[in-house]
Amino acid sequence: MKYKTRKKALVLLEDGTIFHGKAVGVEGKAFGEICFNTGMTGYQEVFTDPSYFGQLMVTTNAHIGNYGVKDEEIESDSIKIAGLICRNFSYDFSRVGADGSLEDFFESNNLVAISDVDTRALVSYIRDKGAMNAVISTEIDNIEQLKVELSKVPNMKGLELASKVSTQEPYYFGEENATYKIAALDIGIKKNILRNLAARDCYIKVFPYNATFEEMSLWNPDGYFLSNGPGDPEPLKEAQELAKEILSRDLPLFGICLGHQVIALANGIGTYKMHNGHRGINHPVKNLLTGKGEITSQNHGFAVIREDCEAHPDIEMTHVHLNDQTLAGMRMKNKNCFSVQYHPEASPGPHDSSYLFDQFVENIKMAKTKSTTV
Repeated sequence: MKYKTRKKALVLLEDGTIFHGKAVGVEGKAFGEICFNTGMTGYQEVFTDPSYFGQLMVTTNAHIGNYGVKDEEIESDSIKIAGLICRNFSYDFSRVGADGSLEDFFESNNLVAISDVDTRALVSYIRDKGAMNAVISTEIDNIEQLKVELSKVPNMKGLELASKVSTQEPYYFGEENATYKIAALDIGIKKNILRNLAARDCYIKVFPYNATFEEMSLWNPDGYFLSNGPGDPEPLKEAQELAKEILSRDLPLFGICLGHQVIALANGIGTYKMHNGHRGINHPVKNLLTGKGEITSQNHGFAVIREDCEAHPDIEMTHVHLNDQTLAGMRMKNKNCFSVQYHPEASPGPHDSSYLFDQFVENIKMAKTKSTTV
């Protein structure tokens, strides 16, 4: 490992608690809601996941950077986390297929990161106290000013962030001559979702977060998809109206994570901010339709109110999170629509839930058959 002089740094939580560490490379400060991910691998995919926009990421795995970065494992056009907090940062990496070091990747994205933090103590603390805003900084002698700046950072509750990560113009993904056409609303979409759809003979047109049903339907798609993304789902009124329009016409609709929450709100089912959220690649989910268990990749700080779902006459709960019994999936009894709170594209994570993409394509097939026989 190469030797380098590293500046002292700190993590300052909004309740005044301080954890000490050292700067990884880029000096400065970064603000955001602090959260933690329990995944043992896949750090590059996590850091570039748009769902993490505006959040300071604590990695519970002790070693970060040890296998470098690979260009094809980027889930968006840039790093999306606000900053990184880790225990041990590896400046040297050992991976034959790597395209570079995580250090260089951070520097090219101007990301502030700190290491040598007691992440076990930090995770234990925020797990008990709940998600809160924080700042990481190399300005360790200016704590009072940091407190003033931190007090002005907005709470994630009520915060609309999809517009910060969405594409500005529509674009296409996949083979133009594919059998099925999917119109996808980008409220923070991951590349591996598009790869999974394209691998199932789908050609996708990705639309900005505020696209209308009229704009999307002009392409004459066979199905509609609402993506994952960051922030509170409640402010996404345009996306909710889009979902209502799709549902009113009983067109095939699939939602993941934030898209799942948007579908719930479009049906009058509420959402809430979780104490800590689910972030990792080993979350156990039970499929209530098959009785089978799934190990899933999850990343969300908001969830759908289970009691609202169970009380809705047209909604059926299809999946439940086995750690805390929160709602993990649902489908509409009277519409061609289903959604899940977790990530079947599993980037990173296990592939237990990839069948959901097959289910979406099957729903599209049935809808096309129905339309030709009517």
